[in-house]
Amino acid sequence: MSSDRLPRLLALVPYLMSHPGAQVPEVARLFGLSEKQLIDDLQLVWMCGLPGHTPGDLIDVSWDGGEILIDNADTIARPLKLGVDEASALLVALRMLDELPEFQGRDVLGRVIAKLEQAAGEGAATVSSQVHVELGAAPDAHAVITDAARRGRRLSLRYYVPGRDEITPREVDPLRVVLVDGRHYLEGWCYRAEAMRMFRIDRIIDVEVLDVPADPPAEAEPMDVAEGVFRPSDRDELVELELSPAGRWVAEYYPCEEVAELGEGRLRVALRARDQSWVVRLALRLGESGRVVSPASLADQVAATAEEALANYMSAG
Repeated sequence: MSSDRLPRLLALVPYLMSHPGAQVPEVARLFGLSEKQLIDDLQLVWMCGLPGHTPGDLIDVSWDGGEILIDNADTIARPLKLGVDEASALLVALRMLDELPEFQGRDVLGRVIAKLEQAAGEGAATVSSQVHVELGAAPDAHAVITDAARRGRRLSLRYYVPGRDEITPREVDPLRVVLVDGRHYLEGWCYRAEAMRMFRIDRIIDVEVLDVPADPPAEAEPMDVAEGVFRPSDRDELVELELSPAGRWVAEYYPCEEVAELGEGRLRVALRARDQSWVVRLALRLGESGRVVSPASLADQVAATAEEALANYMSAG
């Protein structure tokens, strides 16, 4: 039996028990099957039951005239329950939907969330409630940006850049708002960079819709975010790191141009960095699990920053 067929049968039997007389075309459509696939499933159900395999032990199912009737299946008549991870993921998604300013129907959604929490149990409700979704430093940023993108209006932003710890003014022609890895981004043509850029909405300090129609150039194309937002450029500095076994996660978490095994679980990786301060923070986070090999100037900067931090710690003590 295929890996997806057993869960389907375990969901199919309780459904048919609670919907006596359901029609073959209707049930097939509900479960995403062809009528032939559904009949094949029903024929398999007909051969299942309790140990003993006598007529009284097997599930009794018929579909004459297209009407499905099932009996003697009380032992598996209860619907399948979501696991804690499945229920938690669904609750997080519903809460994210509830946070969208333009979403209508919060009363209905609130009732759905409450019922799901009750059905899923305390574990899933606790896990999902600990996940916080940020939707903007400016309280109305998401709604303003979405409306501007819909109407094709240019935006004026004040945007926080953590790598340089500064707030920069931007004028942006918005193309769309996307959700990637649990965060909302504005994607549009940035006139400061003269290129397409992704802006995390929770880092937009202020946003204003200008009385100017959005007019991005022909080369302004949305990027594929299926593999994440960050896209290194050939213009970004190439940095080499040596990683111990405890630091190998870097090769999995960040896009690397080269990954070489050094033996004993150690790696040498090469990756692109848009600004050196990001690499400094990464190196300090790695500690003894990794070190910057090149460029030498960046390795010196990491060492100087670590010595300064240690000196501040010793003087504070």
